[in-house]
Amino acid sequence: MKLVVGLGNPGREHEATRHNAGFWWVDRLAARAGAHLRAESRFHGYAGKVVDGGRECWLLKPTTFMNVSGRAVQALTQFFKITPDDMLVVHDELDLPPGEVRLKKGGGSAGHNGLKDITAHLGPDYWRLRIGIGRPVDRDQMVNYVLNAPRRRNAADRRSHRAQPRYLAVAARWEERGGNAEVAYEGVRREVSGVRSNDCTAFTPNSSPLTPHCFI
Repeated sequence: MKLVVGLGNPGREHEATRHNAGFWWVDRLAARAGAHLRAESRFHGYAGKVVDGGRECWLLKPTTFMNVSGRAVQALTQFFKITPDDMLVVHDELDLPPGEVRLKKGGGSAGHNGLKDITAHLGPDYWRLRIGIGRPVDRDQMVNYVLNAPRRRNAADRRSHRAQPRYLAVAARWEERGGNAEVAYEGVRREVSGVRSNDCTAFTPNSSPLTPHCFI
């Protein structure tokens, strides 16, 4: 794995919204790895590098706004000659309940404009880590739903859901097993197998990556 891209929108007004789940994930991965993300105008976003065992992996948060994420991703992949096969894009997923995560390679965009633009620039054959945010009851509220912050459940409910999957382990397993995504996915599948579909996503922007916060 040579590049991990977290999708989201820039600006304080978007920091806590569901659509920025990809940004949260990369922020916590960077913190855990001790990597510093800094503004890189040539890559149209915040970028940083993780070095482990002689291997390098770039982290990227495009600041182009979601709908034109492909410009940032293409700029970095062309500069470092990274192929889609060595790239993971982390994004929010309406088609998964909160608390579910899926790793897949290729496929369509399912209406996600960030994926749509990346595919337009690089083709569809890249890895995706889909973080479930669920769907609103009213389909007409879809835009408001993704562009608003999730509501936390009460404290008692949060205490009942402490045993959550460690989503950050995806990247670690992938690297430890020489980039074998199928093996990494199997490990994550085992971890989430006991988690109910209405359980928490992994974390909020300011929480520990291993501390759950329940969203609805």
